[in-house]
Amino acid sequence: MPLLPPPGPGRRLALMAFAVCVLSVAAAVVAFVAGSFFGIVWILLAGISSNMAWFYVRRAKVQRAQQAG
Repeated sequence: MPLLPPPGPGRRLALMAFAVCVLSVAAAVVAFVAGSFFGIVWILLAGISSNMAWFYVRRAKVQRAQQAG
């Protein structure tokens, strides 16, 4: 079973949310290394975007299961 949903708007949204998650984690690391506590905001953004990515992946999986049977 493929990890990614089939091509479509859900897949694009899941991939964009995952990209935002990765970039915000990188920004948090840079902020903390620079001695700024602004990295906490980046960590919160990573959490939200991570949840969005999983939501879109699960929603596509449920839709595929409904269409199949």
